[in-house]
Amino acid sequence: MEQLVYINGEIVSRDKAQIPVFDRGLLYGYGLFETMRSYNGRVFGLDRHLARLMNSAGVLGIRESLEPEKFETGVYRILKANGFDDARIRLTVTAGEGSRGIALPVYGKLTMIITVEELVLPSPENYLKGLLTSIVSIRRNSKSPMCHLKALGYLENMLAHAEAVDNGSDEAILLNGDGYVAECSASNIFVVEAGKIVTPPIEAGILPGIIRRVIIDLAPSLGIKVVQEAVNVERLLNAEEVFITNSVIEIMPIAAIDGRTVGSGSRGKVTERLTEGYKKLTISSTRCPCL
Repeated sequence: MEQLVYINGEIVSRDKAQIPVFDRGLLYGYGLFETMRSYNGRVFGLDRHLARLMNSAGVLGIRESLEPEKFETGVYRILKANGFDDARIRLTVTAGEGSRGIALPVYGKLTMIITVEELVLPSPENYLKGLLTSIVSIRRNSKSPMCHLKALGYLENMLAHAEAVDNGSDEAILLNGDGYVAECSASNIFVVEAGKIVTPPIEAGILPGIIRRVIIDLAPSLGIKVVQEAVNVERLLNAEEVFITNSVIEIMPIAAIDGRTVGSGSRGKVTERLTEGYKKLTISSTRCPCL
């Protein structure tokens, strides 16, 4: 089936989708994106994703040019056009075509692109046994505002992931400049200690992940205490359980860090309870598609 793309309000085939060569997203990485997942034709947490996008757009100075209701309509239009119920969705916004130089944009039409793809997930065994991870050499700059934005400039994350793969791992763990655990290359991280979960705070230099926030809100309803505080490497390595989260993989256990087994080396009881609770949330979501 031909893949269709939503670009600036129009639905076109993938091979006909175009952006200007002077688009500032292309030239300078001036833009943002959100990756989402649909379940049975409904996008989980779409309102949360759009709220984060708008907050980030304020930092980049392009918020006033954005209309979030158009994003929601566009997401469901392209989802329906491609015939997907369960899919991976990416919403991309760039500062559009403008003048040369690195001054912030003062004019120019924004570029909005929405794509949907078949949902490809890790194997069921991964969700039971967990992934292998490595602490990489690349550090997250917790003093930069960019670490809190899901911005187009993603090379640092890609290089971190590549380093982890070179080390025989599935995912990278990044520390910040102070040596504390920040996040992974494409996910947030949690540790389990004495039945409670601990996750690095925003100030550690992390992206405020959508599923991270869902887990923080969900855990107390399951009788699980959650704390946001600094996590050093020793604490990470001695955790009873470690798991990571993002909108596509949901909740994934970590089996080992730098070759050192975490807990039993497979999904722990707290991670399992959270996974079951999260599944119920996605099933019971009643947000109606905007067609």
